[in-house]
Amino acid sequence: MKRLTLLFVGLLSLPFFSYSGGIVTNQNQSAAYIRMFARDASTDIDAVFFNPAGLTKLDDGFYLSLNNQYISQNKSVISDYTYLNGTTTEYLGEVRAPLFPGIYAAYKTGKFAISLGINPVGGGGSATFDTGLPSFEMPISNLVPGLADLAPVGAAAGVDLGVTGYGLNAYLDGSSVFWGFQAGVSYEINDIFSVYLGGRFVYAKNTYTGYLKDITVENEGVMMPATDFINLKAIPTIDGTVTNLNGIIAIPDNVEPAILLGYGGLTLDQAVTGGVLTAEQRAGIVAGLGVIGITDASAITIQQTSDAITGATPTLQGNITKLETNKAVLEATALLVADQDADIVQTGTGITPIIGVNISPNDKLNIGLKYEFQTTLELENSVDDGKGFLTGFDETTGAPIYLYNDGDKFNNDMPAMFSVGFDYKITDKFSVASGFHYYFDKNANYGRKLNGIYVENSDVIDRNATEFALGLQYNVSEKMLLSIGYLMTQTGVTEDYQTDLSYSNHSNTIGLGGAYSISQMIDINLGVGYTMYQEARNIYDVNNITTTETYNKDNLFIALGLDFSFGKKKSE
Repeated sequence: MKRLTLLFVGLLSLPFFSYSGGIVTNQNQSAAYIRMFARDASTDIDAVFFNPAGLTKLDDGFYLSLNNQYISQNKSVISDYTYLNGTTTEYLGEVRAPLFPGIYAAYKTGKFAISLGINPVGGGGSATFDTGLPSFEMPISNLVPGLADLAPVGAAAGVDLGVTGYGLNAYLDGSSVFWGFQAGVSYEINDIFSVYLGGRFVYAKNTYTGYLKDITVENEGVMMPATDFINLKAIPTIDGTVTNLNGIIAIPDNVEPAILLGYGGLTLDQAVTGGVLTAEQRAGIVAGLGVIGITDASAITIQQTSDAITGATPTLQGNITKLETNKAVLEATALLVADQDADIVQTGTGITPIIGVNISPNDKLNIGLKYEFQTTLELENSVDDGKGFLTGFDETTGAPIYLYNDGDKFNNDMPAMFSVGFDYKITDKFSVASGFHYYFDKNANYGRKLNGIYVENSDVIDRNATEFALGLQYNVSEKMLLSIGYLMTQTGVTEDYQTDLSYSNHSNTIGLGGAYSISQMIDINLGVGYTMYQEARNIYDVNNITTTETYNKDNLFIALGLDFSFGKKKSE
């Protein structure tokens, strides 16, 4: 009956989603980035995020950049778990981020530049799964084989307890955003070298809302609420069977007086004829003998009846114990399959020190380097009573066990990250840029679990994630430029890392767009990008059944940015 225990797995794996960047880190932080992806050597205002040491290349004055992106992500999870409805079952989710801002400000004077940035450095948006996920449905599908364990008991009692199907109504909506508030100072050492020292305050917030309700099972071709099947049919059948078994065990006590009076040698029929037993007593004894395997009771004596049932009593008592255990499991399961909903909020804060170097060997080449230290984040659950998804009961105390408990804390770090990029002017109108990102995933703690136990990142990540970007930019005129870019992301997670709610795939992204100078003080950037992810999978055992889940998704980015310069235009 262990298969009846509902266990939701993989739901405490956050952040809920990420876009362009590492496993948990967003790099898509400006409209200029979406149109070409290679911004790690930028000396424009978005250098506040991508290359803060390069801000010293701005002319003296105040600069402001306002960016927003509309992001759409489609997620697909396919499971071939045997007991799910259908040979393979696909679960579709939609992520929408209509507001994904990037706000940057910088003030440059002499050799110094002071800068501020506000953006979602992780997550951003909300995801909806209208039919739930495998980790929601698989425990419910286990009711079919689990409740089938009762079929022999039901058959013995003349009741069909075989379950042949199930139904449910599941829904999950989740959101995750890690807001970054960055500040720092850039300093120009000389015409070639500039440096940056700053930091980022990170405020993380994840939310889950959803429900699991209307759970039904199919019995004798009829769908009925699972709680009704358990409470009104399965448990009464067990109670009746236990009563019958106790009655069989008591038969030797009932016939003992006949044995003591010397009637033990009489057959049951003779005992009835001689008035030692009533016809009703004989029928009860015959039924009891049938349960222990004696189907022809015509020649059985009273003494043989007593001996046979006494010998079978340990087995009968063992069956009673098993049935009572099954009843306890069913009573707990009835509570688990009752309607329940979830409302969970997780919050935490952390600090990210950031350093950077900009190198300009000549007028044509610029090189940017940046290192973001690891952000240690400890998130805490805020959960109302009964809203944390009931998953079972303590075997000793009987206390309810929830997936999420109010006040529980867990790690959800953001990894250290190193970036390097260059921007080279091939001609006055045409330039090429490139960037490389390295995420130190193995050193962080993402709060992952294996078999319900927290593990180190190195246990589920073979190698650190990397990104390579290449962008081309062409100045059509003094006012307008066009660009195109490519980004390749390589994740390093193992299959054990992947879950239906949080998974990481290799990807390829293309982007294009342009910029236009509306006036000497205002530039507009427009970019469109699309990410194609390679399919990932996880093969694992559930109830000794090999199960394969496959994961896929895609991204669409539409970005708009306005850059304001309240000072001299940037030097040519």
